[in-house]
Amino acid sequence: MQLVLTLIAAGPDRRLGPLAAAISQALATARQPVWLAADEACDVFVDIGEPDAVEKVARAYIGETRIDFVVQPAAGRRKRLLVADLESTIIENEMLDELADFVGLRDTVAEVTRRAMNGELDFVEALSARVALLRGLPTRVLDQAATRIRLTAGAAALVATMRAHGARAALVSGGFTVFAERVAAGLGFDTVVANRLELAGGRILGTVAPPIVTREVKSTTLATLARDYGLPLSQTLAVGDGANDLPMLAAAGLGIAFHAKPAVAAQSRVRLDYADLTGVLYAQGYRKADFAR
Repeated sequence: MQLVLTLIAAGPDRRLGPLAAAISQALATARQPVWLAADEACDVFVDIGEPDAVEKVARAYIGETRIDFVVQPAAGRRKRLLVADLESTIIENEMLDELADFVGLRDTVAEVTRRAMNGELDFVEALSARVALLRGLPTRVLDQAATRIRLTAGAAALVATMRAHGARAALVSGGFTVFAERVAAGLGFDTVVANRLELAGGRILGTVAPPIVTREVKSTTLATLARDYGLPLSQTLAVGDGANDLPMLAAAGLGIAFHAKPAVAAQSRVRLDYADLTGVLYAQGYRKADFAR
């Protein structure tokens, strides 16, 4: 089975060429690296080898430098279904933290969010407790919070490029529809699955309408969408950062932990710790010239 090692350099100081050449030599491959973006991302093809052995070589040469790598079979790496988490993935924000700012509890809620996303707290209990703190807030704060949304670098290119090449895209979030639907409409996602805040009389009630989008729902949604689109799971790609994304990442043909929480990173074989979301495109073999603008 032919493998491909994709190297992705982050930051302004990109000098990937010498490292790529050294790794190619160490892997005893006769091929030169295939450049996806000059000195930023390249593929090293390995005709004979095991993924664990290739990863070991890559880690040894990369060391502490800000370079991500992905090892996978070369065949079928360009996926036809993207399932992405919203918060701290497609957008930089955690929107519950933004809403908590309106009641002066941002730091308190942010710590609960961090622990929940690291798998230290039950997700449903942590969600319910944080939402309860919003009880009585006027619904206009939802629009005010939405103005704070910051797209993660590379998010627009990721969705647009995959869709331009025939893939479908779904946003599956433990956050709220009021934010997820806005982001999805702006970026061109085909499907949105998220939680719905309960509202009445122009106020936030402090509760979430069932069913709540849990880790199991995320994983099931990926499988259901793949079936509905007539795709094998091997042709799916999932990206997320939190503990509730782990089953979805494990189920996908390619699951990428993106700037993940420590406990999630420790359990994920494929990670992007430094690159922006264009790294997800490089992992599929897209060249920078292929990116949809």
